[in-house]
Amino acid sequence: MDQVSTDKLMNDLRTVVADAEALLRATAGQAGEKVTEVRARAEESLRAARASMERASADMAARARAGAHAADEYVHDNPWASIGIAAGVGFLIGYLIGRR
Repeated sequence: MDQVSTDKLMNDLRTVVADAEALLRATAGQAGEKVTEVRARAEESLRAARASMERASADMAARARAGAHAADEYVHDNPWASIGIAAGVGFLIGYLIGRR
């Protein structure tokens, strides 16, 4: 899954959790066996969703650190190739901007 989709999914999950928490607060004064049962299930689902989001966030952070470490190692192992790539990208961006 690409980073944009992952970020959007995480933001959507945070929104759902926040909305569910607000709903639980709004129905806190409601009485009845059915309402109590539904609130208990919703609270358990929220706990599971929060735990899942924390795991996903930790996993994404670990992957980002690993990617940054790999890039750092590559640049240190191949400094001239890295300079050539950066110069090429800079030239391409300059060319594209100059065409406008």
